[in-house]
Amino acid sequence: MPPAPEPARADPVISVRDVTVSYNGRRVLDGINLDILRGETMVLLGGSGSGKSTLLRQIIGLERPQSGEVLVNGVDLAKCTARELKSVRRSIGMAFQNSALFNSMSVEDNVALPLREHTRLAESTIRLMTWMKLAVVGLAEFGKLSPQALSGGMKKRAAVARALSLDPELLVFDEPSAGLDPIVAAELDQLILGLKRAFNMTVVVVTHEMESAFRIADRMAMLYRGSLIAVGTKEELRSNPHPRIRQFFDRVPDNIADAAAVDKYLQRYLEGDPQ
Repeated sequence: MPPAPEPARADPVISVRDVTVSYNGRRVLDGINLDILRGETMVLLGGSGSGKSTLLRQIIGLERPQSGEVLVNGVDLAKCTARELKSVRRSIGMAFQNSALFNSMSVEDNVALPLREHTRLAESTIRLMTWMKLAVVGLAEFGKLSPQALSGGMKKRAAVARALSLDPELLVFDEPSAGLDPIVAAELDQLILGLKRAFNMTVVVVTHEMESAFRIADRMAMLYRGSLIAVGTKEELRSNPHPRIRQFFDRVPDNIADAAAVDKYLQRYLEGDPQ
């Protein structure tokens, strides 16, 4: 049995301070403040257009903040040099929503790609490290296959193996359960929990899947229209009375009148009355 994971430490791996981002005059993030602690799993929640993906791009250094600060292990991404930014990015493993595997490469070549691009390791060492990462996610026997030959869940696992290739300190998932059936999604949740336990990693997850979020999260942060409206443990958010949080958790449509009208129309249609 693997050792129990260490509790999240009070020192943040990521500190977001007063970050504001606008696109074409539209404010997408509005003065965001958030700490992600070392060794915890932070789940970012919010509806479509709430700013989750924009915040994620700030955190992993794909965009520099227009105002405010994003510090990763003390490095200010708004002011750091290109060399410092490259080092920060190497410390972050990213598993994209659509897996983003190259179909022109085998699975093992996809996983080996970051090692070949960013290290000077011997090819024999790269092959061994690649096999180890595939073994961690249960794909050791599938390295020679094309990504097209994999199921949806296996593609997600291969993407995780590639995210692990440089032994990152921080692992980031964008909608990891999207498009997966409940059983495969639950298996992926267990993989995320197992990786955190085995490697004492800090994990950031963007998801709409509430069952998955409550299974894996240590803390949650809820965004609404570019602002953070709540940050806390699973229990704290579950009991939070904020109307938008209750609406999101209870799956209540924005316009109840419109939803009722749709239900009424569908009922008439099912009864044979298309009017």
